[in-house]
Amino acid sequence: MTKEQIQQVKADPDYQKLVKTRQGFALKLTVAMLVVYFAFILTIAFDPSALAVTLSSETVTTIGIPIGMVIIVFAFILTGIYTKRANSEFDDLAEKVKNKLKERLDV
Repeated sequence: MTKEQIQQVKADPDYQKLVKTRQGFALKLTVAMLVVYFAFILTIAFDPSALAVTLSSETVTTIGIPIGMVIIVFAFILTGIYTKRANSEFDDLAEKVKNKLKERLDV
């Protein structure tokens, strides 16, 4: 691919929309995960007794264990959300850009 072709792709409105939309969506999901994760870690650091509460009087399992599991599940859910959107909206936009590039190269 020549530098001119790369510049044409970068100037394409569909490509710009793809990049902007994908980056914005990825940033939102990243911030959501970081907020949840660091809230958990900061709670452990500054108020460990909040997560040291046992689930029942008959067990030694604390509330921190299920909360940690929920955080792991939350990460999987965010991954699924990104994958679903990437396989639909982002792939469609990428396909449009590829088709335009093929048309330009064929002409």
